[in-house]
Amino acid sequence: MANSATTPPQAPVPSSDSLLDVRRSFQERAAYAGRFLWRDKSGVIGLIMFLTVVVAAVFAPWIAPYDPLDQNLRESKAPPVWYEEGSWDHILGTDNLGRDIFSRLIYGARVSLTVAFFGVLIAASMGLIIGAIAGYMGGRVDSTIMSIINLILSLPYLLFVVFIAAILGRSLINVILIFGITDSPIFARVARGEVLRMRQSGYVESAISAGARWPRIIFDHITPNLIGPLITLATFEMSAMIFYEAGLGFLGLSVPASVPSWGNMLAAGRKYLQCCPWIAGAPGLAIMWTSLGMNLLGDWLRDVLDPRLRRSRK
Repeated sequence: MANSATTPPQAPVPSSDSLLDVRRSFQERAAYAGRFLWRDKSGVIGLIMFLTVVVAAVFAPWIAPYDPLDQNLRESKAPPVWYEEGSWDHILGTDNLGRDIFSRLIYGARVSLTVAFFGVLIAASMGLIIGAIAGYMGGRVDSTIMSIINLILSLPYLLFVVFIAAILGRSLINVILIFGITDSPIFARVARGEVLRMRQSGYVESAISAGARWPRIIFDHITPNLIGPLITLATFEMSAMIFYEAGLGFLGLSVPASVPSWGNMLAAGRKYLQCCPWIAGAPGLAIMWTSLGMNLLGDWLRDVLDPRLRRSRK
């Protein structure tokens, strides 16, 4: 009689087919990306432009010929090398305090990339969680979250950021947190839209029927498929954050004035646009170069990660 008791039925274990499909999808995308990169010249150009800035920022102590904070008033406002009075000692000239512009430009890339990378990382993480919960839960949860998001997105973004930066003060950490928090609604809206679409997919319905709880469904089955759209969005938002950080620096609301950044260089050079245009021109061209490279790279990533374009180009 001891063996007559029947064992209670076990809940069906979620199939691993969905995870295999995700891995297979990433492998197909990687193979397609390698082929498409060589066909899409703009993607190659964007990648090269972006990597030059990354390499300059990482190896700044070895590339920069001078300390970006060293002042030499005897060489103040020295023109770049292509001017008749220019010298190879200062390829891009010097600013009003005699500081080497090329060295400050390289070190300034560190600030811009740091703000863009960590700002997007915070925004994407927050937006992914908020958007996934709103899209999956639906109902009042979705309505409440989207009402708050729409309210934030209705505000003039630049004025909103300037107002917060003026209250918090000048600090690299403050700038990163400001951009990360205020930019998260954009990622949340994109994540929510993708989750609403994936809720009706077969692998999500299979997980629900297998008894998986909603946190596991979101993080194991839905989140891996959100990486592609969010990476594409992240490249464009990084480009925008570089512009906004330079704008805050120009207004004196970004990092302290003693820190070499492209925004601070623009602010210092605005007084000398007529007599010494290279002081503000160099950081302006650096911002344009970096943003253009990231936008080209973002366009390429969008084409690679869009399954409809991928099927049409095979």
